[in-house]
Amino acid sequence: MNNIDQMALESMSAGDFAKGYFSYLKQVLDTIDSASINALVAAFEDARLNGNTIFIAGNGGSATTATSMANDLGFDVIEKTATDLPFKVLALTDNTSVITAIANDVGYENVFLNQLKIHYRQGDKFLAISASGNSPNVVLAAEWVKENGGEVISFTGFEGGKLKEISDVAVHVNAASGEYGPVEDAHLILNHILAHWFQIKLK
Repeated sequence: MNNIDQMALESMSAGDFAKGYFSYLKQVLDTIDSASINALVAAFEDARLNGNTIFIAGNGGSATTATSMANDLGFDVIEKTATDLPFKVLALTDNTSVITAIANDVGYENVFLNQLKIHYRQGDKFLAISASGNSPNVVLAAEWVKENGGEVISFTGFEGGKLKEISDVAVHVNAASGEYGPVEDAHLILNHILAHWFQIKLK
């Protein structure tokens, strides 16, 4: 039983559980290396200044984070700053027609890889989001980017998995295996940190 399940079991009310969860989430967030956040910001800034695209992908809750990042770093930065050099961010999770066609025709493990084969250009970056770091479709896409000389950024959790090992920039959330909630919370918070940072710094 992981920490979250144990906490819920021992809590007398949902309010007590929420307080414990908040406290535990703070502990999890404190495991993130600030140097990796600086490297993350530098990678995004490099893409922006050079007009490269940042592709983002993930499954489940990580897919919604990819979508949020495409909005928050794309539209919101243009709306709230005076920059003439916006971020070009594309979530590979958002075209259901393409995703289902690829999954149906050549397998779900290829849903991100095949999109990258169409859209990726030299200098572009790939942000792979996976709590386990072992999601086959995310890892396969990351490996392809690496093989083609591209930069792989990752948001991972648990032990980091294969994704952490192959990433050029790895932002790792050190939570116990199976604690998807805190890891996915942390990844979304990282999105908001990036968005607010650039919205202020690019004014």
